[in-house]
Amino acid sequence: MAKAGSYDSACEFIPQRGSLSVAGTARNGVDITDWRKKIDAMDEQIVQLISQRAEAAKAIGDLKRETSLPVYEPHREQDVFAHVKAINPGPLADGELLHVYERIIDVMRTLQRRDI
Repeated sequence: MAKAGSYDSACEFIPQRGSLSVAGTARNGVDITDWRKKIDAMDEQIVQLISQRAEAAKAIGDLKRETSLPVYEPHREQDVFAHVKAINPGPLADGELLHVYERIIDVMRTLQRRDI
C-alpha cells in the first residue's frame, strides 16, 4: 500500500499529516522517525542559511563602520519584518514568525557590534 503524501521540488517524499498512534506511527503509516529525519535535514539547511546571513551581516557591519552608520537601524528592521510577513506561507502566524526573526536580527546586530 502506498504512503499518503506528496513530493517536494527535490522529489523528496513529504508525509501527509495524520495523528500518531501509541507506537509513534501515523495512521497513514509514516513513522515519527521519518519526520525527525526530515527535520534534521531541514535544520542542516537552516544552519547553512543562517551562516550565510551572518556573513552578509558581518560585511554590512564593516560597511557601516567605514561610513560611520549606526549598527541599529530600526527602519531597515521594520522593512525586513514587513517582507517576512508578506512572504509567510504559514502555518506559523505572522507574530510567531516575527518573533523568530526578531531573535535572528538581534543576534546579527550583536555580531556586527562584536566586530567594532
